[in-house]
Amino acid sequence: MPPPQSDPTPPAPAALAAKVRTLGPSMTRSMQRVAEAVAGDPAGCAALTVTGLAERTGTSEATVVRTSRLLGYPGYRDLRIALAALAAHQAAGRAPAVTADIAVDDPIADVVTKLAREEQQCLADTAAVLDTSQVEAAVSALATARRIDVYGVGASSLVGQDLVQKLLRIGLIAHAHADPHLAVTNAVQLHSGDVAIAITHSGRTTDVIEPLRVAFERGATTVAITGRPDGEVAQYADLVLTTSTARESELRPAAMSSRTSQLLVVDCLFIGVAQRTYESAAPALSASYEALAHRHDPRPGHR
Repeated sequence: MPPPQSDPTPPAPAALAAKVRTLGPSMTRSMQRVAEAVAGDPAGCAALTVTGLAERTGTSEATVVRTSRLLGYPGYRDLRIALAALAAHQAAGRAPAVTADIAVDDPIADVVTKLAREEQQCLADTAAVLDTSQVEAAVSALATARRIDVYGVGASSLVGQDLVQKLLRIGLIAHAHADPHLAVTNAVQLHSGDVAIAITHSGRTTDVIEPLRVAFERGATTVAITGRPDGEVAQYADLVLTTSTARESELRPAAMSSRTSQLLVVDCLFIGVAQRTYESAAPALSASYEALAHRHDPRPGHR
C-alpha cells in the first residue's frame, strides 16, 4: 500500500507552519529549504513568483511545486494565496508561537513555562495536521469492531494502554500488546471486522510494524498513529492519523513530545467511539464507575 497522499482540501493558512514542522523531517533537503522559507517569511514569499522562490532558496521551480503539493496545495499559486492570508493574519497582531529549549540551569518556573508552551504548540500542530476524515473512518471501524488490538513500544506503549483501558470501560473488547512476540501471535488471529492500531512516532519501529503487517494481511482494518505519514508503517495502514513532530532537545526527547500529540489522537478516537455507541457506552461507563466507587471511600462499610 503506498504512503498516503496529500489532503484533497488545501490546509488553512494557519496550519501551514504545522505542516512544515510535521512533514519537514521527511522532505529532501532542497524541499526543506523551500518549506522553511515560506513558513519563516510568508509575506516575503507570497510576493515571489515560482521562479523567484526557487532562486531565493537555491532550488528549482519543480522543487517549489513539489513542496507546495506535499504541503497540501494543488500548486504554487494556491500556496501563494495561503501565504498572503497567513501574512495578513500575522500582521493583524497575532504573534507566532515561540518555543525555546530547556537549559540545564533553567529555574523551575522557566521549565514550567517552556514546557507548557511546547505542549500547547504540539497539540495545536496535531489538530492542524490531523485529517478528520481519517479520524471519522477510524471511529466507525472501532465502534463496530469485534476485537481491537493496539501495538506500541516504549512511551507509545503507554499511550496504547491508555486507549485500551478507555475502550474497555465502554464495553469494547480491546488488548494492548507491548511484547512484540505476543503482538504478532495475536495479530494472526485477526480478520475482517477487527481493528489493529499501531502507535509509532518514527513510523519505522519494527516491533510495531510487524504485527500491523500481519493484521493487514489477515484483513483487519489497520490504523497507524504516527508522526511520519510517509514512514514504513503507512504501507500497512488503511488509515493514517498524523501527529505533530516537535523539536527534540537534550532535555526533551522525542518520546515526551510525541506522547502529548498521541494522547490527543487517542482521546479523539475514544470520544468519537463513545458518541457512536452512546446507548451501550453510557451504562457501561456508569457500571465501571460504580464498581470502583468503594475504592475511593476508605471508610469501613462504604462500598
